[in-house]
Amino acid sequence: MTLPPADSALGKLMATLPRPGRVEWIGVRPARAVRMQALDEVVAQAGAGLAGDRYKGGSGKRGVTLIQAEHLPVIAALSGHASLEPALLRRNIVISGLPLLALKDRRFRLGDALLEWTESCDPCSMMEAALGPGGFNAMRGHGGLCARILEGGTIRRGDALVPVIDAVAV
Repeated sequence: MTLPPADSALGKLMATLPRPGRVEWIGVRPARAVRMQALDEVVAQAGAGLAGDRYKGGSGKRGVTLIQAEHLPVIAALSGHASLEPALLRRNIVISGLPLLALKDRRFRLGDALLEWTESCDPCSMMEAALGPGGFNAMRGHGGLCARILEGGTIRRGDALVPVIDAVAV
């Protein structure tokens, strides 16, 4: 996607966000098919991933996954649950207060780290097992995003997610 020029009317609208996001939950999964471990903080490693996560050391395209906190009750309702624990959805970081879609093709600061959007984090077939029949479809459009870690640093619960408006992911 090519973003509109920053000084255009649409560019200005796309750069205007209500407020920074906030880290509500952090989790890593050290190996395939094991439950995620909730953490208060994690080290993001440039070009790799989150320390202790099974994706660490990969291509970096999926260095970290984020999901919007406001989508958790929607996913729960659509899958027939009263509520959902973030670990069940297999995303690394839950963010509140900021529409993650506004980060598409952009860079952003998360705690001490600099990240960039790489792709949407669509649900996989494991959501059917995790959420029950229809779980895959309950998550469609609510799966969050994948990001590459450009500059490493510590990410803590309560940290802000702040878009870097002048920087565009390449």
